[in-house]
Amino acid sequence: MCGFFFEIYIIVAVINSKRLDIIEILKERIMVLDGAMGTMIQKYSLSESDFRGRRFASHPYKIKGCNDILNLTQPSIISQIHAEYLSAGADIIETNTFNAQSVSLSDYGLETYAYEINHEAARLARAAADEYFERDPMWYRFVAGCIGPTNRSASVPQDVNNPNFRFISYDELVNKYAVQIEGLMDGRVDMLLVETVFDILNAMAALDAISQVFEKKKRHLPVMVSVTISNESGCLLSGQNIEKFLVSVSHFSPLSVGINCSPGALQMKPFVEMIAAKAPYFVSIYPGAGLPDQSGEHKETAEQMAAIVEKYMSEGLVNIAGGCCGTTPEYITLLAQKARKYKPRKF
Repeated sequence: MCGFFFEIYIIVAVINSKRLDIIEILKERIMVLDGAMGTMIQKYSLSESDFRGRRFASHPYKIKGCNDILNLTQPSIISQIHAEYLSAGADIIETNTFNAQSVSLSDYGLETYAYEINHEAARLARAAADEYFERDPMWYRFVAGCIGPTNRSASVPQDVNNPNFRFISYDELVNKYAVQIEGLMDGRVDMLLVETVFDILNAMAALDAISQVFEKKKRHLPVMVSVTISNESGCLLSGQNIEKFLVSVSHFSPLSVGINCSPGALQMKPFVEMIAAKAPYFVSIYPGAGLPDQSGEHKETAEQMAAIVEKYMSEGLVNIAGGCCGTTPEYITLLAQKARKYKPRKF
């Protein structure tokens, strides 16, 4: 009898091991990333006092708009958003930490809370993913630690009269990113996602910080990297291009590279094709719901975006698909339905 249970234990362990191997999953099927966090938060129409909560009631700066602080002041809202994306069919959910490094948090006087915000964000996402895994033990849900580009550029001059001046140095970026990464890893994310890269030097700082933290913790996680293009020429906001981006990240050997946000799914096509043709990594795409109009509304419907992204899937260009600005669980539901119909990109 003991031998029987031991054999069952080994079988379950092997199944779990395979389920947790994201590389093997990406070889077998297209995985689905969640949609926009900010868009979902906006639907709650939160006030300044909502952002502050009881803990930051007397904070000397206004903090409305700092979505990252909601991990501490409105955790139930963040958990609910994660649950909605998981219910929609997301394989991977992102932590609510796009601006959760002290560089961006300093605009709200919240820089000293960087580690705690990231740790709590990871904990909330982990709890949501684990709850769904308990419901369906054959479908593991992954948590990606979201690492945004910051609101500073390491390569673009901020003073035309002093081309060498920068608001932040490369080393400062590395150090501040490291705090964020430690919080995410200690909160038990499955992978890290360096996203919305608009400046390659910023991305390099994030990757260097990741390498340093991995060495410090003697533990490595898969790393996704996603760039955003500013126009139909395929250039980043900093003026660099996709080819330079691919060369720059090649030393790191990421799990995946791809494009997110940008003008929209349709405009990404030639650049996704370029990445798919050249990159020896998995390829991701998670566009916004088109460019916002004058009132800030994204007009591309879930059906319209899903139809465009389906062409990427049918042509074997992608391994991971999801949504960015303006997308909601409705978009992810349709993308998940489309993803089940096609095989992932091979390389």
